[in-house]
Amino acid sequence: MEAITKFLLPIVQTVNAYLSDYILIFLLVGVGVFYSIRTRFVQVRCFGEGMKRVFGSISLRGGKHKGGLSSFQALATAIAAQVGTGNIVGACGAILIGGPGAIFWMWIIAFFGMATIYAEAILAQKTKTVDSEGNVQGGPVYYIRHAFCGKFGKFLAAFFAVAITLALGFMGSMVQSNSIAEATGNAFHIDGWIIGLVLAGLCAFIFIGGIQRIASVAEKIVPIMAVLYLVIGIVILACNVTKIPETVAMIFKYAFAPQAILGGAFGAGIKAAISQGAKRGLFSNEAGMGSTPHAHAQADVKTAHEQGVVAMIGVFIDTFVVLTITALVVISTLYTGNGPLSSPELLALNGATGAITKANMMQTAVGQIFGNAAGSILIAICLTFFAFTTIISWNFFGKLNVQYLFGKKATLVYSILAIGFIFLGSLFPNDLVWELADMFNNIMVIPNVIALFALSAIVVAEVRARKKGKDETK
Repeated sequence: MEAITKFLLPIVQTVNAYLSDYILIFLLVGVGVFYSIRTRFVQVRCFGEGMKRVFGSISLRGGKHKGGLSSFQALATAIAAQVGTGNIVGACGAILIGGPGAIFWMWIIAFFGMATIYAEAILAQKTKTVDSEGNVQGGPVYYIRHAFCGKFGKFLAAFFAVAITLALGFMGSMVQSNSIAEATGNAFHIDGWIIGLVLAGLCAFIFIGGIQRIASVAEKIVPIMAVLYLVIGIVILACNVTKIPETVAMIFKYAFAPQAILGGAFGAGIKAAISQGAKRGLFSNEAGMGSTPHAHAQADVKTAHEQGVVAMIGVFIDTFVVLTITALVVISTLYTGNGPLSSPELLALNGATGAITKANMMQTAVGQIFGNAAGSILIAICLTFFAFTTIISWNFFGKLNVQYLFGKKATLVYSILAIGFIFLGSLFPNDLVWELADMFNNIMVIPNVIALFALSAIVVAEVRARKKGKDETK
């Protein structure tokens, strides 16, 4: 295992350096700004409408929908994918490497990403199909084929399907199981392989049940896990209430002067802050990545716009609520005052000793208030719920693409391989699985964003149709 890590890790890190620091930033920000302008900032104008559609008729008993899911079930499935280790381990890694200012850039990515995911949901709804058995088939491969006819469209769709299968079905699931094994190992002193076996067994049961079982699990677990995590965060912030102004100030200050906390040169610091914000922002909210459109395509709604505004709220909840709670807790506890990471010297010392890592950072922060043992247990429970629901949603997204590539018969083989990767994730070193997942996440963004740019006319037409319909009802 060590020999594999030594060989692969430097290669994957080099590839990610180019993808994350250059291509990814321009693609994500570019498509987000593009759709914000083209839709006249739909994420601002229609934010209230999205909130009403999500919370106005919230239910934990969505029931079965012929040929699809309820809008809330689709959102719950999408949020189950979005709210995972990226909100805890990913956010902590961004702060540790890019400084507190990385959170500011994650907010920027998320704000423009709300317009991007609106477009993704619209296109997923507009291009979805229903097979002979009444099952809804939809996602980027279908709108990529719609955007580009002929061999190029087939190649781009197949490229995306392979990338997402590797990124989410295999590598991404390894990240989630790895994080569960790390957190539960710290809290309960259980060997990682035992956690991997139990997790693989639970996932196998749910994978066999298909989208209805996944949606049923997601719509029940997602609200509960989010509330539990937010309650823990709010309690800690209440204890640190006097540090909140300093915490918020640090996020904005170090977004533009990260070298003041990270040390080193300004150029290297700002590059680290922005690239970590973009990379971890993508892994967290998934806007532009092409994953959650699979869930939004399943929604049984009257108009595509309805699911588009619901999709925006998923990004808002993921980044501006859950991830922000993580950031405020970590920064206010570890970076302010005389915290263990409050100066460049202490950060350098931690880098040398490795006492605080992205895997245990949130547990360390919560432990400052609740005690080390309780902090480890609480975050282990939350992280397990977050990562588990992400695994089952990501497996479904990968399965749809395997079916697109090879047909339904191949999905059983895919599920067996995915279960194997879930187990392996509990054994592999943390850094390697994260770098592998990042690489394939970055790669799958490219064909998805190309199609988003090409199909902007469809999205704009939906926005105008919604405005026209609204005007006619006045």
